[in-house]
Amino acid sequence: MEIRVLRYFLTVAREENITKAAEKLHITQPTLSRQLHQLEEELGKQLFKRGNHDIKLTTDGMLLRKRAEEIIDLVEKTETEMNSSNDELTGDIYIGAGETDAFHLVADIVKKIQNEHPQVTFHNISCDSIDVIDKLNKGLIDFGILFEPADYTAFEYIKFPVHDTWGVLMRKDSDLAAGEYVTTEMLADRPLIISRQFMNSIDLSQWLGIPKEKIIVSATTNLIFNGSKLVEEGIGSAVTLDKLINCSGDSKLCFRQFYPPKYAQMYLVWKKYQVFSKEAERFLNDFRSLVK
Repeated sequence: MEIRVLRYFLTVAREENITKAAEKLHITQPTLSRQLHQLEEELGKQLFKRGNHDIKLTTDGMLLRKRAEEIIDLVEKTETEMNSSNDELTGDIYIGAGETDAFHLVADIVKKIQNEHPQVTFHNISCDSIDVIDKLNKGLIDFGILFEPADYTAFEYIKFPVHDTWGVLMRKDSDLAAGEYVTTEMLADRPLIISRQFMNSIDLSQWLGIPKEKIIVSATTNLIFNGSKLVEEGIGSAVTLDKLINCSGDSKLCFRQFYPPKYAQMYLVWKKYQVFSKEAERFLNDFRSLVK
């Protein structure tokens, strides 16, 4: 498969019309149709369902679209790195991370780098640990931030010098909000909103110390901002980290830490044997200095 043809394929997938796609690509319609047929023959798969006025992806076409987008992203990232100046930092730094107050440490480093090298562009992809690991393995990001209990040992890693604190995000009119803290036992038989990666990483019953039959998961979420909207509507209380949702002022919500405390340690991770761009290498060195 040629990169050029994958770009053609993605344009047709977006436009769902051969004529419009050909106009955007500045090629003739017969040329574009021929390239698509050759791609289907090369792969041995039908990629499109062709109608009278539009063209839709088949199941195989949707799979190729996902992979083609990843390939094009990686190609563009590589081209940017190769075209950067040898003397000046002008490229990109990609980090995938879940929500954490400790991200201000990353922001401080980025600000310092950009003050010295204004042409460096920082890309933050907000995603949970599942997506961070997937994007790291595919080379789509330089670094990720993982929280225990995610398996960070499959990567090179540096421990963050701070940790986050677990607790419960709830409505202010909840009976649990009366105290300064909550215990995990208080969550028995209550509807809970749990993060997706947390559900996949731990034995929730063991972590909470509650029998399985006493745990009610009303919803899961991968990022807590949307989860907080579920809390506001009374769908449940969210087991989450502190300092992610502003509960001050007119907010309907409040946060209570667990007692005894439960902490979440974070790690900056990257692929083993990773070859970094100059910009990513600078970021890593600055992070190492911060930890020391």
